[in-house]
Parts: sequence; C-alpha cells; structure tokens
Amino acid sequence: MSEQMDSQKSRASAWFRELRDQIVAAFEGLEDSHSQGPFSDMAPGRFAVSETKRASADGSDAGGGLMSVMRGGRVFEKVGVNISTVYGELGARAQAAMAARKGIPGMKDDPRFWASGISLVAHMQNPHCPAVHMNTRMFWTPHAWWFGGGSDLNPCLEYDEDTGHFHGVQKAHCDRHDPEHYPRFKAWADEYFYVPHRKRARGVGGIFLDDYHSGDWEADFAFIQDVGKAFLPAFVPLIEKRRVDAFGEAEKDAQLVHRGLYAEYNLVYDRGTKFGLETGHDANAVLMSLPPLAKWV
Repeated sequence: MSEQMDSQKSRASAWFRELRDQIVAAFEGLEDSHSQGPFSDMAPGRFAVSETKRASADGSDAGGGLMSVMRGGRVFEKVGVNISTVYGELGARAQAAMAARKGIPGMKDDPRFWASGISLVAHMQNPHCPAVHMNTRMFWTPHAWWFGGGSDLNPCLEYDEDTGHFHGVQKAHCDRHDPEHYPRFKAWADEYFYVPHRKRARGVGGIFLDDYHSGDWEADFAFIQDVGKAFLPAFVPLIEKRRVDAFGEAEKDAQLVHRGLYAEYNLVYDRGTKFGLETGHDANAVLMSLPPLAKWV
C-alpha cells in the first residue's frame, strides 16, 4: 500500500509541474501576441524562476518547489505560478487546526504530512482584464488523503458575459465527472471567497473544493486534473478580448481599490496563506498572491 501511495504522490506532483509549464508558456504567449492597445509598446514580460525551500525545525530536508513570477509585462502587471512538494511533521498549531477542521484523529501521535500543488495569482495591467486565482493540491497524512483547489475570477470591472464564460468552462469540466459537482463547488466558492468585514464577495466566484476524497484515488485524481485543465480555456479568452480596451484614471482607481480588497482577504482569511506561513514554507512564495500596487479609500 505504501508503494502504491508513493507512486500516486509522484504522479500528482508531476501533474502539477506539467500544468505549471503549460500555464507559464500560455502566459508568455499572451505577452508576445499583445501587439496593439494599452501597454503594447512595452517589452513582453518573462517569468523569473527561483527555487523555494521549506524550513524544518531540525534543519532536515522538508521539500520545496519553484516560484515563477512575472512583473511589469505588457499584459500581466504581476503574476505568480508556484509549485511545491513539501513534507515532514506538522507543528502543534497546524496539528490542532487539522484535527479540529478536518476531524482527523491521531494527528498528535503521528503528525507526518506530505503536500503537493500549484498556486497561481495574476494581477493585470489593464483594469478591464480580471485578476484571477487558481490552485489545485493533494494532501496526505498517515490518517487520510484528499484533494482540493479550484479557481475564481476577480474583476474590478465586471462583465456578465465574461463571468458566464468563466463559469461555463468550469461547469463543463465538472460535468464530465458528476453533474452535482459544479453547483456544489460553486456554492462553496461563494461562501469561501466572501469577505465578512466588507460584507461582499471577493470577486464573481468560480469553484472551490477541499477534503475531496471519494475513496477512489484514480477517479479523484482525474477530477482534480480537470479542475486544472479548465483554467486556461476559462481565463485566456477573456484576456485576449479585454487587453486592448482603452481605460482612464477612474478605471485604474477602481482596479487599485479592488486589489486592496483582494489583499485584505488573503492576509486575513485565506487558509493557504496561513498554512504556508505556519508550516515554514518560503514566505515570498506564500505571499506572492499580493498585488504590486493597491489602495484603500
């Protein structure tokens, strides 16, 4: 059983790397093809890639990953596409949170964990282009394994047809596995990406899932792959359409204010941010989701 799970872990980690490579290539392709409209006279952006390391309490190997960040491109003002595979033992706070939130017994007695995934956040130059977030991951402990992730759209200027397209692609990929997936995971995203202190949603939603475990690893892995595969066809056509739109100071101001909302959510509520910092992962990689510029009114 251990050998089978080791193979499954390797396959999941390899898939997240493959998805990362596809997205990085597609985003650099958007930079190259942007030949008219705002920012088209700038040099096309490129990702800077660096290795990340997770710090363990005793200095032993605890995994790491790749942080790929593009800044100041024609289309992307800042975008990060990170992958990581980390492992070791959860600290006391993370153990308690895991046991309480997921109802996993035995974490104190055997706190080992393994986690792998991809995380992406894009902040755009043109305020007509929506910001976006996507992540998928696999998590393992000796007591349970599960998948999680999703993607959600965060426009400062909302267009119903863009929202419809983004959700439509998500639904089509979910429907390949279960017609109940999309309504369930859309509702979960609406709940999860709500900002209580502002009494509003962070964006126009998408899908979100956690603790996804049917007992059939192959079927669950196929589904989480489709969650990742949905991202580019859901997002790229919106950018190709909106990146040429003209804008003025009012639109740019709306973008900066919306980024403030995004930053508030990620720093106050986001589970991934909290988990990454509590388990010793590279702080720059964890906080790459923050926008390059933002404002508060």
